[in-house]
Amino acid sequence: MAIFSVYVVNKAGGLIYQLDSYAPRAEAEKTFSYPLDLLLKLHDERVLVAFGQRDGIRVGHAVLAINGMDVNGKYTADGKEVLEYLGNPANYPVSIRFGRPRLTSNEKLMLASMFHSLFAIGSQLSPEQGSSGIEMLETDTFKLHCYQTLTGIKFVVLADPRQAGIDSLLRKIYEIYSDFTLFTQPSWKLGPSWCGCFVGGRRQLCWLHKSLQPPRRLCSNCSAWRWC
Repeated sequence: MAIFSVYVVNKAGGLIYQLDSYAPRAEAEKTFSYPLDLLLKLHDERVLVAFGQRDGIRVGHAVLAINGMDVNGKYTADGKEVLEYLGNPANYPVSIRFGRPRLTSNEKLMLASMFHSLFAIGSQLSPEQGSSGIEMLETDTFKLHCYQTLTGIKFVVLADPRQAGIDSLLRKIYEIYSDFTLFTQPSWKLGPSWCGCFVGGRRQLCWLHKSLQPPRRLCSNCSAWRWC
């Protein structure tokens, strides 16, 4: 059981904050000799498999790592283009890990906006007035939980379907968020451009759930987690 992701969306549908607290599972890793018997193509700044399904590698999978080093979009860990690197016979044999492509920042912004619209549609479809909108969506692999405040800010958590205690987690995140915006940032205004320290040193979100891992960046002033 785990917490997969946390989203905070403002009342206009803009993404204020997003945290992934899990590492995507690698679908397949294989060592190749030259020439590479897969057709790769560049799409949306990622190197994807276009042809040649085999050994768990599927069309649409992205190159996640080369020789154990994570790739950054279309670039290797040392800044070389992935396609150029894989086209050089001197770099073989090479180990490549493939898996589902990770969401980019722009895709996360788009998904937050789309969920905001679906939330509004769900409220309008209700046969009764005053509907709370979407509170939970369930699939076979995850559940989406949403808590909307009176000011229109949505706190969204994606979790394992068997995970319990999400309602209290959402309200605790809202409590910490409110404490910061009301008491430590009184001039803060609702909007997508806010940046600052969200959680103070001893009130870290890892208290809320053991599976929620902290983001990598820390504030240099107070050692708190950074909001962006």
